[in-house]
Amino acid sequence: MNKIANRQLAKEILKNRYLYILLLPTVLYYVMFHYYPMYGVLLAFKEYHIRDGILGSPWTGLSNFEQVVHQPDFWRAFYNTLIISVGRIVFEFPAAIIVALLINEVAKAKLKRFYQTVYTFPHFISWVIISGIMLNFLGESGVLNQIIAAMGFDKVTFLTDPSLFRPIVFLSNMWKEVGWSAIIYLAAIASINPELYEAAYVDGANRYQQMRAITWPSIRGTAAILLILAVGNTMSVGFEQIYNLYNAGVYETGDILDTYIYRTGFTDGASFGVTTAVGLFKAVINCTLLFTANYTVKKLGGEGLV
Repeated sequence: MNKIANRQLAKEILKNRYLYILLLPTVLYYVMFHYYPMYGVLLAFKEYHIRDGILGSPWTGLSNFEQVVHQPDFWRAFYNTLIISVGRIVFEFPAAIIVALLINEVAKAKLKRFYQTVYTFPHFISWVIISGIMLNFLGESGVLNQIIAAMGFDKVTFLTDPSLFRPIVFLSNMWKEVGWSAIIYLAAIASINPELYEAAYVDGANRYQQMRAITWPSIRGTAAILLILAVGNTMSVGFEQIYNLYNAGVYETGDILDTYIYRTGFTDGASFGVTTAVGLFKAVINCTLLFTANYTVKKLGGEGLV
């Protein structure tokens, strides 16, 4: 039986060889950059010596984790990460759905493509460029503060005020990514049978009623899956954005685990074992939240990942 099964498998692979060739670069990418480096997680339990390498360095047990949990800056970064991540889910996640529904309601095809292009374009601008634009616009001598000063009011320290940093993070990321995230929902909407809308129109349903009764139920499963993935990335809230926007004045509300790892590992001289311990801590929480969210959605009658 094994020989017959192996022959059938070989025939299937040979038959679909071109598809496997197309898949090969993606498989190699994940093996090289995601699975192979996972053995580096051992550093979280070792005292790394560069001459001995990862495997030859001595084991230290949980001492790296003990060192991390006794650092006040770690807990500050942990709470900031949770708050910003929850804010992204509450404010940014529904925004993509709303934008997709609104774009879908545009009657003219050319105008619909125009809006989709306008909303999608910011995704392709790097955070380095966006941070420079925001500095010129929101900085102490930026355009907005010049207008405020010309009106006789005191200048506002937008980028150095801890209370304003998180709203700026949410708004800037929403502006940059909402159109790109809406593409998935627009693709799901495009797969809806047009006859459903025609039947609803004949029955007297207006555009809002069609959206509520047809469009939203059709993309609800897609939204549930993306929500699960968003919850599973709770501990990863966007290093590039935070790193390019924050400064020492907003560490109180803007320092997250990713920037904490970067700062302690490359500027404060923390050991590789300590920073790896923080990374492993992040990964365990993300994995736990992913399975919890998936289980919860399935229990509520939604569609899960598995």
